[in-house]
Amino acid sequence: MMRGPRGPKGGAKPQNLKATVARLMGYVGRYRLRLVLVLLCILGNTIASVTASTFIKTLIDDYITPMIGQINPDFSGLLTQLVYMACIYVTGMVCGFLYNRLMVVVAQGVLKNVRDDMFAHMQTLPTRYFDTHSHGEVMSHFTNDTDTLRQMIAQALPQVFSSIISIVAVFVAMLSQSLWLTLTVVLFTALIMWVTGRVSGKSGKFFVKQQQSLASVNGYIEEMMNGQKGVKVFCHEGKAVEEFDRRNEELCLNATEANRFANILGPINNNMGHILYVILAVIGAGLSLSGVTNVSLSGAGGAVTLGMIASFLTLSRSFVMPLSQVSQQLSAIIMALAGAERIFRLMDEPSEHDDGYVTLVNAALKDGQLVESPVRTGLWAWKHPHSDGSVTYTRLQGDIVLDDVDFGYTPDKPVLHNVSLYAKPGQKIAFVGTTGAGKTTVTNLLNRFYDIADGKIRYDGINITKIKKSDLRRSLGMVLQDVNLFTGTVMENLRYGNLDATDEQCIQAAKLAGADAFIRMLPDGYQTVLTGDGSGLSQGQRQLISIARAAVADPPVMILDEATSSIDTRTESIVQKGMDALMRGRTVFVIAHRLSTVRNSDAIMVLDHGRIIERGDHASLIAQKGVYYRLYTGAFELD
Repeated sequence: MMRGPRGPKGGAKPQNLKATVARLMGYVGRYRLRLVLVLLCILGNTIASVTASTFIKTLIDDYITPMIGQINPDFSGLLTQLVYMACIYVTGMVCGFLYNRLMVVVAQGVLKNVRDDMFAHMQTLPTRYFDTHSHGEVMSHFTNDTDTLRQMIAQALPQVFSSIISIVAVFVAMLSQSLWLTLTVVLFTALIMWVTGRVSGKSGKFFVKQQQSLASVNGYIEEMMNGQKGVKVFCHEGKAVEEFDRRNEELCLNATEANRFANILGPINNNMGHILYVILAVIGAGLSLSGVTNVSLSGAGGAVTLGMIASFLTLSRSFVMPLSQVSQQLSAIIMALAGAERIFRLMDEPSEHDDGYVTLVNAALKDGQLVESPVRTGLWAWKHPHSDGSVTYTRLQGDIVLDDVDFGYTPDKPVLHNVSLYAKPGQKIAFVGTTGAGKTTVTNLLNRFYDIADGKIRYDGINITKIKKSDLRRSLGMVLQDVNLFTGTVMENLRYGNLDATDEQCIQAAKLAGADAFIRMLPDGYQTVLTGDGSGLSQGQRQLISIARAAVADPPVMILDEATSSIDTRTESIVQKGMDALMRGRTVFVIAHRLSTVRNSDAIMVLDHGRIIERGDHASLIAQKGVYYRLYTGAFELD
């Protein structure tokens, strides 16, 4: 299938910050009660920390200093205050423990809701989206981008809130002790913030580029894993390694630049905090020794005491450290918001449009009239609602007509030109032609994976645009060349075609497809668990299960896209009988490179560059001695 241009990648920073934050807060807001508890715990932790720091002044000035020089000092009061101080620290520790635990619950809950909504929306996206975006790129939204959200919600945001509250509380506490020392801290902090802004500004853009490079690397790895056999067959290992090295080098450079600035920020702030610590000690000692009258927010005068200096040194640490923590978390927040925007961009991709109103129902005959049946009867009918509220039913026949259909995956590159054909109920229509002739495209249009540019496709006389897509596809069984098996038992994989099918129906379908014999030889028979897309089975066995799965679905119309291409000639002869039984009574569209499999078709369409150049049954096409004759006799081979 043709691939369109790649989807847009995220920019160096969130393009719509306000909208991204608002949507993210919508998810976080679902945990209001826990967030209130988190806020209370943060307040408790901050109050405990500030109280403990200011209590140092009381401890030194009122209990330790008076005992200096005493022959028999009384330690009872000091011990009582130490116990009180220990209780304060324990309270802060408990509050810190609780808010971290609560934020883990909130973060994981938000991620679960985001992943649920993202996956649910992904199921509604049209096939075109997956044809224009690599699987690794889509997976990156579920892994890398959501992980940045986890780090922001569980770590960065609580740290920022806690730091802001701490900064305000500590600033008030410092003002209540000494205006001069507070002014010193503020001036030096301004210098620290200037340095922090310079450094963090350089790292933020590289963190976002790091995420983009990581998505590129993941997409390439996924592509190489899926195509590993092709890589080895064509000895492409060297080129694959070279391309991976290029992408990995880009990731390495962006990650290095991002972390180079982010990692030096901590040591810079810590060392500047140490310098401030020394400056405060010197200034505090000078004020104390010179006898300068202290000025504070509380209005209390007096000299600068030893206890005040010790308390202020602790408070300065509690003031500078949160500032440093906020600056360090800014890059993580920016990166997470960029990841959130990428996630929301996926969730904003337009869903597959469906304005159909005709539905497919199980039907039964009652007094010669079609009526809807609550159980599966094997009889299908189209349900037509009318504007007056009435409903009519018409029997599904499998009559399909393409009338002058034009189509292109992109408007400027048409793929099909004026394709017209019809398939009467029960007929087998085959498509042959070189690769790229448009065979698979026709089947994609029948399923409405893509909508046609011009012309009409009618199903039992109904324009397929009037049929709900889910019901249209439920009436069309497909067996593809590329088999997809899912993690689960063989029985579960067979039942994928009809979740209501019984074990006996699944076994009968497996017998019909010729899969029963090898399934019973598996370790646990039908209960054998398949993993890794059925990696323990041969390609032919996987295809047989796929054919049996289509038989379980029991659709009225079948599309076989190279259904037996992965099966050897001997196995094909076994399967062909089952396939003939499966196709009996159904309208069937067959795409095949092995022309021996289409000899018994009612009509064979020879396509070339999106046009039907020959049509007829096998005998008439051979008699024409045209393209089909040359293909069949080997004078001209299929690509």
